[in-house]
Amino acid sequence: MGEAVVKSKQFHTLAIGAVRASKNISPSPSFQRSSTASWIKENILKRECCFFEKGVREDECKCGHSKTDHVDEAIKPDNFTGESWDKHRHVREVPTDAFGDISFGGLGQKTGKYARVSTDTSPEVLYQLLTEQWNLSPPNLLISVTGGAKNFYLKAGLESMFHRGLIKVAQTTGAWITTGGTHVGVMKHVGRAVRDHALSSSMQGQIVAIGVATWGIIHNRGALVNPEGCFPANYEMDIEGQGRLSCLDNNHTHFLMVDDGTQGNYGVEIELRSRLEKCITRKRLGNRVSGVTIPVVCVVLDGGPGTLNTIYNAMLNGTPCVILEGSGRIADVIAQVAGLPLSRVTIALIHQLMKKFFGQEYENFSHLKIIEWTKKIQDIIRMSQLLTIFRISEDNHREVDVAILQALLKASRASERLGIECWKRQLELAIAWNRVDLAQTEIFTEESQWKSSDLHWALFSALVGDRPRFVSLLLENGVSLNDFLQDEETLCGLYREMPGCVFLRKLAKRVQRSCRSRRKGFHMKPRARPGRDETISMTHVADEVRHLLGSFTHALYPPPDMSCQFEMLTEETSASVSMGSQTQLREDNADAQRDPGRDLFLWAVVQNNKELAEIAWELCTDSVSAALAASKILKTMAEEGSDADESEDMRELASHYEDHAMGVFSECHNSDEERARKLLVRVSPSWGRTTCLRLALEADDKSFVAQSGVQALLTQIWCGGLSVDNPVWRVLICMVFFPLIYTGFLVFRRDEVIHRKAEKMEEIKSVETVTRSTLRTKSRNLDPSRPKPLKPLSCWCRLVQLYSSPQVKFYWSIVSHFAFLFLYAVVLMIDFQATPSAGEVLLYVWLLSLVCEEVRQVFYDPDGFGFHKKAKMYINDLWNILDVLSIILFAIGLTFRLTTELFYAGKILLCIDFVVFCLRFMAIFTISRTLGPKIIIVRKMMTDMFFFMFLLSIWVVAYGVAKQGILIHNDNRLDWIVRGAIYEPYLTIFGNFPTNMDYAAFDLDSCSMNGTDPLKPKCPVLNENLTPAFPEWLTIIMLCVYLLFANILLLNLLIAIFNFTFQTVQDNTDRIWKFQRYELIKEYHSRPAAPPPFIIFSHFYLFVRNVLLSRGLIASEEFKCVLPQTEEEELLSWEALMKDRYLLSTQQEKNQSMERRILDTSQKVTTITDRLEREEETGSAAVVQRLARLEEQVCQSAKALQWIVDSLKSQGFASKEAQPPTWSVADESPETLTDPSEKEDRNHVKARELHYPNSKLARFPVPEEKVPWEISFSSYKPAYYASEDGGDHVDGSESEALDNYRNPRGRTGLRGRGALSRLGPNRSAELVLTRIQEGQRSVLEYMAVWDESQGTVTLPGGALQSADHLPGALERTIGKTMYEKLNAKVSEGTKVFEGYVDDCRNTDNAWVEITVLNIHLESTSQFAADIDSMVASSNGALQWQEVSRKTRLGSDQRDSLRLVAKLHNRKF
Repeated sequence: MGEAVVKSKQFHTLAIGAVRASKNISPSPSFQRSSTASWIKENILKRECCFFEKGVREDECKCGHSKTDHVDEAIKPDNFTGESWDKHRHVREVPTDAFGDISFGGLGQKTGKYARVSTDTSPEVLYQLLTEQWNLSPPNLLISVTGGAKNFYLKAGLESMFHRGLIKVAQTTGAWITTGGTHVGVMKHVGRAVRDHALSSSMQGQIVAIGVATWGIIHNRGALVNPEGCFPANYEMDIEGQGRLSCLDNNHTHFLMVDDGTQGNYGVEIELRSRLEKCITRKRLGNRVSGVTIPVVCVVLDGGPGTLNTIYNAMLNGTPCVILEGSGRIADVIAQVAGLPLSRVTIALIHQLMKKFFGQEYENFSHLKIIEWTKKIQDIIRMSQLLTIFRISEDNHREVDVAILQALLKASRASERLGIECWKRQLELAIAWNRVDLAQTEIFTEESQWKSSDLHWALFSALVGDRPRFVSLLLENGVSLNDFLQDEETLCGLYREMPGCVFLRKLAKRVQRSCRSRRKGFHMKPRARPGRDETISMTHVADEVRHLLGSFTHALYPPPDMSCQFEMLTEETSASVSMGSQTQLREDNADAQRDPGRDLFLWAVVQNNKELAEIAWELCTDSVSAALAASKILKTMAEEGSDADESEDMRELASHYEDHAMGVFSECHNSDEERARKLLVRVSPSWGRTTCLRLALEADDKSFVAQSGVQALLTQIWCGGLSVDNPVWRVLICMVFFPLIYTGFLVFRRDEVIHRKAEKMEEIKSVETVTRSTLRTKSRNLDPSRPKPLKPLSCWCRLVQLYSSPQVKFYWSIVSHFAFLFLYAVVLMIDFQATPSAGEVLLYVWLLSLVCEEVRQVFYDPDGFGFHKKAKMYINDLWNILDVLSIILFAIGLTFRLTTELFYAGKILLCIDFVVFCLRFMAIFTISRTLGPKIIIVRKMMTDMFFFMFLLSIWVVAYGVAKQGILIHNDNRLDWIVRGAIYEPYLTIFGNFPTNMDYAAFDLDSCSMNGTDPLKPKCPVLNENLTPAFPEWLTIIMLCVYLLFANILLLNLLIAIFNFTFQTVQDNTDRIWKFQRYELIKEYHSRPAAPPPFIIFSHFYLFVRNVLLSRGLIASEEFKCVLPQTEEEELLSWEALMKDRYLLSTQQEKNQSMERRILDTSQKVTTITDRLEREEETGSAAVVQRLARLEEQVCQSAKALQWIVDSLKSQGFASKEAQPPTWSVADESPETLTDPSEKEDRNHVKARELHYPNSKLARFPVPEEKVPWEISFSSYKPAYYASEDGGDHVDGSESEALDNYRNPRGRTGLRGRGALSRLGPNRSAELVLTRIQEGQRSVLEYMAVWDESQGTVTLPGGALQSADHLPGALERTIGKTMYEKLNAKVSEGTKVFEGYVDDCRNTDNAWVEITVLNIHLESTSQFAADIDSMVASSNGALQWQEVSRKTRLGSDQRDSLRLVAKLHNRKF
């Protein structure tokens, strides 16, 4: 876990991700092609023949290429008598001339990448080509597919399963598939699988299928040659004309064509492909510094002897193999014998199976080859941990992809010596592959026991790798999120490893600003490169989250000290929060308990990861606040983001969490209304000490605020201390006749609470009367947390609560506004004198009180928004804009009115201002449930009409200018021009038709001839007889067209727009009205009780109290209350229960939905169809086989009966006759030969490995049945080898000495002494020094020697010269003095083992025998102290290690250590 976090500290990952995501800069295709081409020409070579020598044909070289394919210098004169052609000397490397993009044409226009490479090309260069130049993501798995290339047929069912499984495993794990790349055999099937995936699923990403082919056998390869690269090369697949050559498969995505300078030779690519695969498997999984390497698996279908060699070599290298039974030939041979004991896998059986599955090819196989293949097959079966057989008949419920991945896990499980390390590797692979199904079935079983700390690294990897299903699985299997996030550095690591997103880009900018401001503050020079101080800290995260949530919240992660606080300060916090408040902020956050669910949820939300956020939200303790905070954060990021699609995704996720908040709160309200109201207004320590209601309002979550539970709270706040059930008319009466409140005419909320508690007590007493039990009353009286009983309100409190109720304040405000407008109207129409009258002065004082109230609203900030935010919120309200406009107009009008010159202008402005005040009066209807939504509709329609006027103005101006130009000649009076061009056309729409357009209605007296009369319009152009000269027909047509479009078309369009707006908004008006209702309620809740103009006295009191006396605001618990810790925990526990109910109900609804039912039905039908297809294929074959067996049984039974009859008739000669066989072995399948009770002989295995160590020699293959010397083996002709001989192989080396020494365990396949020092037994000894280490528990330890060259530990020992002395090599290890002391104690030691060792150096005539000696040291002895001193001074060369199965010794020494543990009664 620590390593995973530490390695993520590099800031460049953050910066690169931020820049890459923000700028989206990618090189142009032409630049990228040019860069790739230059790189390939510099690093990739090909091979070509540089010496032409005639081959079989006249114009063909021995390299296989024609004479024209050679360069001029390679062609020698006919009389040239020099050297003959040699592949190693006459083939050279030159820059490649075939690379680029390959296009196969046809349907779909399939394209890929290709390059011609030399056989000696470094695998590292090829890997760099694949990943950096061809931009392939490093794989999480490498699948090497091998098998039959010619005459390969796959059954339909197996073909479908193979295609489906191969693509699924490649798609889910991000694997690379490597094949031979040609359009034949198994490679063709891989290509078809890739094609089927591309046709059926275009959005899941491309499957990488890399074809490693031989350049010299590719048909039509000339089209791929271009020294500058082909982009693209058009390749034609000519299957019919390819002859001995092969075409490339058009469904592979990448091709590496291996060139050795020859043509027509198959198998050239095998060695380079093997080296490339080995190079890939050495790479770390996910390009991480530590962790497992990329795993590889070999998938085998069909195949011949070459495929058998491939399987054998792959398994010797530790590569697991999956063999598909039923695919044919060698795959079926191995599948048939895989379940048998080795003693049953005989040469005869392999002969039989080869004949059965290879058919006519079997005739070409020699007996020695069969022996060799038998040995290889036995070795393959012996490595069962690396062998997986996929059988259709048995694996009805398993797919090929599961078999492939299980094979890897099985190999991983067997290769690790340490139990926990084994499981860790498997889990890391499963996470990398994103296969949670395998983790559930193979890793998280009842056998495995996990600690929470053991899985922290896995949870970190799953989170960073976006594996939500794995996160759920790990949390279900005991990972404690609290322990995981206990260290803040872990959370920092998650933010540093966050993928590129809006939040990460903003966070990177904030970190850079913080570093620049810190350097500037300390007068430091900027660094050339980012350093360690530019890493992300939780202070930066807290700043950015606070920016997204709003400045009214506190920082979620307080700075650890004041120095860190300096980094946290930003331009926003420095403007609104002082140093003292920052200190208080840190103290408040320190008291709040960390919520790991909150931390994880926030991390997932800011990167817009829905699945991970959903998991984390279920773990949050404050789920409603978390959902609303997520909605606010996502909406803010969507507004600030530049990517439209990403912003839309954020808005969808914000809506999703608003639905979550609504669902949980609805459950809470249905369960307990009182608790639900507390949940809305309680201060949430986890989310910046704000409330759910405030978060919902800031996030603009109208649907949440419109819920009945939220509206019930608002209604309760609106009524104040009064009951919500009071009719409005009673409240209005009591406002005037307040003594009625003492008569019970008006109900108060306190009275309701007292009444409900009294009713509850009565119910309890009635129950106790019936049950005759006083237990409930006693328990209530003894409850210390029980609140004190409420007392009825006093007379003064009733009066205060009446007039301090927001509802009453609002009604008085309405009355005040009516009175203000009445006084305003009287002053304007009756009493507007040069010298202000008393009424006008009262009006000015009244307005002054309104101005003071507006100022109070701007500066009243109980939520801590800051002046900037508060002013912005004030201006965004339309009614406040009208207030400001009316005050400004009144101030200007008043200024004009007090001057003599502008007296009348001032009155005009005040009259206009009266209109604004009247419009402002519409705000009183917003509280009305009936009229409030209609005002919203009117506002929307006004917006529509504003844009409609632009469209209408085009027609008005077009018609008006044309009409004015036709009728009037050169009128220079601007007022009459505007009147004629705009005003008259506008009035025409409403039926006021002009009279100067018709000859019959023309009146010369109504106009001025030359436009000299300012009160009359200018006359139109006249004739000599003073009649209009304009064309009447044209003006009338223009008027008709204008009225047609303006009156009929545009006005009806406006009506249609209004209707659409009404229908659209009508469904949401109630929700919008409920949302906006909050601001009105909060305004009147904070407003002083007295109405204007008396409110000015309250303003004076507030000014003195808050400004002059500097007293803080009186906190109100109606909108924000801090609960005691006990009540807080109880409320959150109850909320968590409601959340579980909500999640359960939503899951049930989802399961019962029609879409889910259709999906389940489809999956069931698919499963049934697959099973029927499998049973149809396997069932018919099984029935035929069973019938054949039954038929043979009947025949044998008939023969047996006939023998009995004949025996009885022969009068006593029956006992001399042989009983006929009752079973035919020759035709039986291998399964029938299995005897479960039979055990294998303990033959040596390592001594029969085909490759002798440190030598190029190969042993003669010795199958299991031919190991004992007693068994005749006429074909046995082993080679001779002795390491000190000059050569490895000496034919016919026979001597009498060899016959005197014979390996006691049987044949090994090699004669001589091999790499051993002498013929016969080569004795050695291993010393096991043990001691008891006391501590918390008693531990048996042994002394080990650290082998620095091999990086392993071994037991001290060496070759044994004498049975009474320790090995001489031990003296060099422990020193002469200690060696002599140990020699003296040899007699006190215990021989744990003595005898033959299965060593890979053993031969027929030389072998290793070992003696394991245990010397136990007493902790109190001086000798033990000397040994401890020696170990301590050895600088790690000698170590004490615990005797356990976790030891890293070799297999033979582990066996010895197991015997030592048994000797001391210790568990191993």
